[in-house]
Formats: sequence, C-alpha cells, structure tokens
Amino acid sequence: MHPSIKQWAASLLIIASLSACSEAEHTAQIQPAAPKTISGSIVSLQAEPLNVFYSTSGIVTSDHRVAVSSRLSGYIRDIKVKEGSQVKKGDVLFRVDPVDARQQLAQAKADLDNAEIELTRFKSLLADKAVSQQQFDKVKLRYEVARSKVTQAENQLRYAVVRAPVSGIIVEKRMNVGDLASPGMPILTLEDPLHLLVETYVSEKHIAAIREGDKVELNITSINQRLQGEVRQVVQVADARSHKFLVKASLPPRKDIRPGIFVEVYFIVGQRQGLMLPETAIVHRNGLSGVYIVDDHNIAHYRLVRLGQSLNGRVEVAAGLHDGQKVVDQPSAELLTGMKVVEPSPMESGHE
Repeated sequence: MHPSIKQWAASLLIIASLSACSEAEHTAQIQPAAPKTISGSIVSLQAEPLNVFYSTSGIVTSDHRVAVSSRLSGYIRDIKVKEGSQVKKGDVLFRVDPVDARQQLAQAKADLDNAEIELTRFKSLLADKAVSQQQFDKVKLRYEVARSKVTQAENQLRYAVVRAPVSGIIVEKRMNVGDLASPGMPILTLEDPLHLLVETYVSEKHIAAIREGDKVELNITSINQRLQGEVRQVVQVADARSHKFLVKASLPPRKDIRPGIFVEVYFIVGQRQGLMLPETAIVHRNGLSGVYIVDDHNIAHYRLVRLGQSLNGRVEVAAGLHDGQKVVDQPSAELLTGMKVVEPSPMESGHE
C-alpha cells in the first residue's frame, strides 16, 4: 500500500476515536442530576359538598325596643338624657310641667271636702232618723267616688317624672325642652343592648329557602368578628317599595356590639360540590395566591389559584386545581419548583 494511503487511513482512525470520546463526554455532561429533596406534608384534594350562600347587608337592632312617652299633657321642663346615653331601669329621663294634673287634683280635693261635709251631716240626720238609709248610702257613695278621684289625680301627678322602664341606651330623641308632650306621643326611644337582633331584607328569589331556625353567618367588619346566628322571624309580607322580605336573626350577646352596627348576613340557600384546602397551604406572592402541587413523582410545581369562601381554617379553590390533585401543606420557604417533596415518617413527625 502506498505510504500516503496508510497515513490517511491512520488519520481517519484517530479522528473517529476522538469523536467517540467527545460524544461520550458530552453525554455524560447532559445526564440530568437527581432533584433536590425537601421535607413537607402532602394533602390530597377531594370534592365535597359546600353550602351555597346568599349574602345581604343588615343592621343590629334591639329585640327590646321601647318608645317612651308621657302620660300627661304639658310642656317638657327638662330632659336628663341625650342620644347614646346609657340608663338603668328607674333613672329619671325627663319631667313634664303637670299644669292640667295639678288642676285636676285641686278640683278632686275640693269635691272630696264637699263630699266629706255632706257625709258628716247625713250621719247626724240618719242618727236622728231624719233621712232614710237609702239616702245616706247615696251620699256615702258620692264620698267614696270623690276620694277615689283624689287618689287617681295624685297618681297622675307622679307621672310628671318619667323614668326608664328598662335598662338600655337612648337611640332616639324626638322632643326637647319646651316642646308640648301629649299622652302616647313618643319622646325618647330606648333599646336594650343585651338582647340584640339583626334585621335584613331578602329578595323574593331566595325567601322560600329561608325558614325560622336556620343558621346564618354574621360578619361584623367593625370588630372583625364572624359569628353564628339563627333566623328568628321571617315576615311573610314584602316591602311595597323594594319587594324584599324582612328577616330577623338572633345575635349572640357581646359587649362590643351595639345597635346600629352594620352586619354582613350569609344565608344557606343550597349546596354544591367544591374543593377545600387548608389556608396554611396558600402561598401569597406579589398580591397573587398559589399553591405547590406535586406530580406522580412528588416533584413540586407552583400553581396560581383563585380562592373562594373561607371556613374554619380552610379555603375554597374556585379555579386552578381539580379533584384528586395533591398539594403541599405548610410549604417551607426554601421550596421551589422542581424539588422533590418527601413526607416525614411518623417517627420523624412525632419527634418534631
């Protein structure tokens, strides 16, 4: 063989050998590394029945609301309270100038004096048998009626001082000093703060699903409290203007709740299927909410979700996940997409 051909063949062998080595090294370099592992708890999502809520706005009112008025006619002389004043049963609220009541008492006393004189005279006449027993009994009856009218007038005069019929808070003041009070005309409104209700209006679309005794969720934003109440009354006649129905719900007694506070009311009107996961599984980043899901190999992947209602430490997933998926609960701050999540053994969990 010619020397040049031998050299050319040897060169080809060397090049092929180098190429094979280079390919082997390249294959070794792109071999994927094992994913980093991190400990974490994994929960599986399962669809469950969830309550469907209908929300309205309501106002806290007192179950014991009293309109205070005067039993006498007269000008209001002074008022001891104002709106917002707390009073106890028996406290003086206002006084009325009892001009008419004084006149009635004076007239009644004059009539009684005359009846008493007449009765004394007829007693003497009866003793002398100058009048009959029947005539004496008529005079005695007029005396007893006159005495009764004096007692009645004295009682009326006591009504010039108006006192609180119950303990509570003054929520409305309709008259001031100098105004003319009349019997039965409300002057003050008093509410008992220990017996509270929530009043709200429900649309005709949902009123059929609401019954007395139903549980309701009450969200009071001013004190950041979510409480549970009970439907106390459903007024079966709709308001003529709004065509909505008045519903009253009981409210647990609390010192930090006062009449007039705004309340969000949530009625249960049905059920549907939904997904709930622990609030501790939610990761909040840049104003967005997400979770770490894990695949069949327990590899974590960050997923944005849209959340719904919250209830007892759990939150509904309105969009972003489906039934059967697994998520990481209480994810560590070091957890990143691509890491493998390994659940701790029972012994390790107990040790922690």
